[in-house]
Amino acid sequence: MEYARLGSSGLTVSRVCLGMMSFGDRTRRRWHLDEEGAEPIVRRAVEAGVTFFDTADMYDQGASEVVTGRLLARLFPRRSDYVLATKVYFPMGPGPNDGGLSRAHIMAAIDASLTRLGTDHVDLYQVHRWDDATPIEETMAALHDVVRAGKARYVGASSMYAWQFAKAQHAAPTPFVSMQNHYNLVYREEEREMIPLCRDQGVGVLPYSPLARGLLAGGRDRDGARRTVRAGDDPLAEAHYEESDFDVVDVVRELAAERGLPPATVALAWLLGRPGVTAPIVGATRIGHVDDAVAAVGVTLSEEERARLEAPYRPHRVIGHA
Repeated sequence: MEYARLGSSGLTVSRVCLGMMSFGDRTRRRWHLDEEGAEPIVRRAVEAGVTFFDTADMYDQGASEVVTGRLLARLFPRRSDYVLATKVYFPMGPGPNDGGLSRAHIMAAIDASLTRLGTDHVDLYQVHRWDDATPIEETMAALHDVVRAGKARYVGASSMYAWQFAKAQHAAPTPFVSMQNHYNLVYREEEREMIPLCRDQGVGVLPYSPLARGLLAGGRDRDGARRTVRAGDDPLAEAHYEESDFDVVDVVRELAAERGLPPATVALAWLLGRPGVTAPIVGATRIGHVDDAVAAVGVTLSEEERARLEAPYRPHRVIGHA
């Protein structure tokens, strides 16, 4: 494993972040894993040197945070040995103040997350989406107070337009140190504005869906075949990706065969080599998923290989901000 500073902050993270969205309540999605099913996967990640873990309050309506907190407390001897991130924004109840980025919701949500996680602080507290209904000054002031109270060490953002991120940074007494955005070989629209902004401002980039919800790992075929449980039960995958994306997938598979590597490893190696990227957030429902991701850290692609992977890309409509 390799480690890097998160943007220009002093926080050091592993270059692979384990996404915990798949862990929680098995009754919500067939591909979810409960605590018992998740433990061997998280243990393998820890043994491989992964120290960075990302969840959100809305994943399984809090069940992911519960599983995450229990497993990390068991697998690490000290709280300071790992970096824990969670997120706030989506509704966690039926009331008008149970979602969004108001001071009222942020202050309630951080306490609820800490209770579920079984810890007194998170290392990175992220806004999950932009909130049009709340002045950004209110949001950033509330996040500043969360940090001052010791409940979070740093704050970050996810999935918004570059102008929104710039506006938030301008209003922030405690600026964001990271941007968790939708970025992979078949969705590269973030390269136009958001990633150049992050690089200029010293903000770490944490791509989510780095394998395009399994598309780049071989979960779906051009003919419509679904090769994994998740691929057959993931409506967002159908909405997010296009027929032309399989032209990219074909090249990934060709290069992977030449290299003797899994396609997932090749796709993640490309992402790890992109300017500004600190750590892709990789979901895993099998131990092999962890192994493929960790292996990517040690793979260096040539300029010719990168050019081959990038050549088939076609521009996409902007997705992931809603």
